[in-house]
Amino acid sequence: MSKPLIVEIPHELGLAEARRRIADGVGGLDSTFKKAGIAVETMAWTEDTLAFAVAAMGQKVNGQVDVKPQTVRIEVRLPLLLSLFAQKLQKTLGNKGTLLLTKK
Repeated sequence: MSKPLIVEIPHELGLAEARRRIADGVGGLDSTFKKAGIAVETMAWTEDTLAFAVAAMGQKVNGQVDVKPQTVRIEVRLPLLLSLFAQKLQKTLGNKGTLLLTKK
């Protein structure tokens, strides 16, 4: 495993609303993952932390999303092969996460 990819996204939603938006956003990924051939192995909440593990093409990715009152911290552990795409993934997670957590 390579060094974990970490993205921290500030928000002004409060803990409950940020958690709800993350849960709703993750719930909408099921069909997208299936179409892309990504198998969800684990997707489970423990209080305000979402642990996940997904697999595709023999590669496994896992991590967690920690929802806090003013930030959401995403940590993704990528296998060495996928770590080549870490910078692009970090940018995408930051952009999509910010859109999800922007006040509406």
